[in-house]
Amino acid sequence: MHLHTLSSDRPGDGPTSSTALRPSRALVVGGMTMTALAMAALVGTSSLASARPAPESFADLAAEVSPAVVNISVVQEGAPRVADRAMPETPFGADHPFGENFKRFFGDRMPQGAQPGPRGQRHEVRGVGSGFIVDAEGYVVTNDHVVGDAKEITVTLPGGESYQAELIGSDDKTDLALLKIEADEALPSVAFGDSHAVRPGDWVMAVGNPFGLGGTVTAGIVSARGRDLPGGTLIDFLQIDAPINRGNSGGPAFDMAGAVIGVNTAIFSPTGGNVGIGFAIPSNLAQDVIADLRDDGKVERGWLGVRIQQVTPDIAEGFGLEEARGTLVAAVEPDSPAEAAGLKAGDVILTWGEEEVAVMSDLPRLIAFTPVEAERRVTVWRDGREESLQVVTGALPTETKVSALEDQAGEPSAPVQLADSGVAVADLSSDLRRQYGIAEEIGGAVIVEVEPDSDAAENGLRVGDVITAIALEPVASARDAEAKIEALQDAGRPVVTVMASRQGTESFFALRLRDA
Repeated sequence: MHLHTLSSDRPGDGPTSSTALRPSRALVVGGMTMTALAMAALVGTSSLASARPAPESFADLAAEVSPAVVNISVVQEGAPRVADRAMPETPFGADHPFGENFKRFFGDRMPQGAQPGPRGQRHEVRGVGSGFIVDAEGYVVTNDHVVGDAKEITVTLPGGESYQAELIGSDDKTDLALLKIEADEALPSVAFGDSHAVRPGDWVMAVGNPFGLGGTVTAGIVSARGRDLPGGTLIDFLQIDAPINRGNSGGPAFDMAGAVIGVNTAIFSPTGGNVGIGFAIPSNLAQDVIADLRDDGKVERGWLGVRIQQVTPDIAEGFGLEEARGTLVAAVEPDSPAEAAGLKAGDVILTWGEEEVAVMSDLPRLIAFTPVEAERRVTVWRDGREESLQVVTGALPTETKVSALEDQAGEPSAPVQLADSGVAVADLSSDLRRQYGIAEEIGGAVIVEVEPDSDAAENGLRVGDVITAIALEPVASARDAEAKIEALQDAGRPVVTVMASRQGTESFFALRLRDA
């Protein structure tokens, strides 16, 4: 199976993130609110007998909201003829199975609307998607991947009226974009609802433009909340089973009151067609992003300046945490808000303001949607106890760099075993630096052997990694690493944390001492 964006919206593209809520009445025409779909009142919430019954028909709701759902077509300059170019890019790494499956699905098909021509000749590419009007003045919400890089955008209403659209702004981090069309009269619009109130099992209706067919209505339920997908780290997606397909991207998912509770953006499928697993950007996130885009065409995000990694059970044990929780700081950028606040590599961030950081993916979302120059109290686990730090967020820079530890390598020595961990290390000689591509500024002890059946191998350590610190103490040489491991083993530590550099990127690993 694989994940991909509903990608007939933008041909050749790969898969792919507080204002007051507007009234939940769905459709506004010329400033007048239409009567919302009548629903049975929900009396109590503790029994199935009091649950809202399934609707006999979605027809009234569809008739009410569909006039505000639009088709979007784009024209963009394509790459050279398909046979001459590489596979379309995806947000997955080259080794990620989703990315490979995505490439197999698209193969070398000619993008929709592309005209064949001489090898290497560029051409116009046309794509289709969906969107919805959120203001009678003509503001239209869609996905960034639908309209990104387009040189021409056309919005077509259900009645057939077409308008050239202006791109007000887009945000690739949340895959949202805001368009503006100019009409002679007020346009029908729909309102954002409260996605926080949505529960798995609630009915949902999707309206969009699958395969460019035109306005199409499908229905299902919310299958799950808080889905974390590759390439969408700032988004806790809603999972829905209302059938959506390629071309539905950017279209709305409605609750039974006619409010938009999600923006459809991706599907999970072995074939590219619907299998009942779709994903929508929650309306509460979308509403805030769209408000920022409408204000000045861009989204300004908070920035901390750390590189982080997941806290595994072994790493938690190595740091003395009772359970695997929070997110581990692997590196702190110089001159960053994190450095100013006193954060250090090896800290485990447990809370951000009033919010718990349960897993690694929580922290980027919390930081990104924190205003610039806002103060937050951060709780970290350091040296076996909790500490509180005060952080003032910065503005997310366009480029960030993480500094490497200062080179502290000693004289070359023979490889040494790190206790009974299954790992052997050696000093960093010129030959070893050339063999493993280790930069001169990296210091420590290079791993020259990892037993295949060891916990070290299972936890991800590899030959060529450079151990730069053990239990947060810098490592100067192979013998220094050996001495530190032996001291920790003598102290009864069954698991120790090591920082290792791989191709210039440092991460923490757990090293289990089998005889401890």
